[in-house]
Amino acid sequence: MNVTVELEERSYDVVVDVDARHQLGELIKRRAPRAKSVALVTSPSLVNETWFDIESGRDQAVFLVPEGESAKTLGSLEELLEALAQGRLSRDDVIVGVGGGAICDLAGFAAATYLRGVALVQIPTSLVGQVDAAIGGKTGVNLRAGKNLVGAFHQPLGVLCDTSVLDTLPERERKSGLGEVAKCWLLEGRPVDELVTTSLSSLIELSVRLKADVVSNDEREGGLRVLLNYGHTLAHALEKLSLRRGPDELRHGEAVAIGLAFAVRLAKELDLVGENEVASHDAVLEQLGLVTDLPARYDPEELLEAMGHDKKAHHDLSFVLPGPSGFAVVSDIDEAKVRDVLERFQGER
Repeated sequence: MNVTVELEERSYDVVVDVDARHQLGELIKRRAPRAKSVALVTSPSLVNETWFDIESGRDQAVFLVPEGESAKTLGSLEELLEALAQGRLSRDDVIVGVGGGAICDLAGFAAATYLRGVALVQIPTSLVGQVDAAIGGKTGVNLRAGKNLVGAFHQPLGVLCDTSVLDTLPERERKSGLGEVAKCWLLEGRPVDELVTTSLSSLIELSVRLKADVVSNDEREGGLRVLLNYGHTLAHALEKLSLRRGPDELRHGEAVAIGLAFAVRLAKELDLVGENEVASHDAVLEQLGLVTDLPARYDPEELLEAMGHDKKAHHDLSFVLPGPSGFAVVSDIDEAKVRDVLERFQGER
């Protein structure tokens, strides 16, 4: 399946297929014919996978970065940029991100900033990377103050979602990706009964089509694209607090699942939806096997503080929420109400 992100002269295809990684050479030949060198940015664990037989048809070198969320730091970015410079990567050459969402974010930001911008191809190898991080041109790294606070929009030449590499994905990483899939399913308003008979490949296609369509109509999050942040205000707060304890405390999709369950409850508190919508959300999340408990170790006051610093907060507490006319950004929500819903939500389970 090929889905096009329509951005006029910067349009590109997202390929979702078995062995899609083997299309890299042809993609570079077609989209970056002057490239002589290719930098594959990946992690030590991935480079040892049996499927890591990626060939670009150009001189290529592998650049290793830390695993998972540990890659998304200014320090990692600096080390990668220094290595690219030492390797004499030129403005005509191509950076290829091969990995999960964190590596896609880091490789993309490196491509956006090295020599003021070089070509990028994404080969996402995790479910969250294939349905979300690799598509749309958002790149960046984290600060201690919050997630993705430093970054740039930098669209790739193409995205190759190789579904065969998901066979080697650890179960926890697969579940994390399903958090983003759940978000797409809920945004589309699909019933849980339909979810029961939908294959993983179809879920990936649904998510890719939704994101490609949204990005095509709103590249830089001026309106419609902000809806893709559904569940992310609390999710980013949870991730910020969890990163203090370590990179493996909480995966992005795990945080999104909790954020989705919370957001619909906040919408109900604000009289935007009824109990049926809460039950529908819970059923979708349960069907996908996602855990939505808000652990007691996360203090509501600390979460409120973190949500106020989220880059999407606009100096007040703002959430993407469902309502009678669909999903929309709801701003300037009373902090006391958010606190009350958080505390009740945490006590539910």
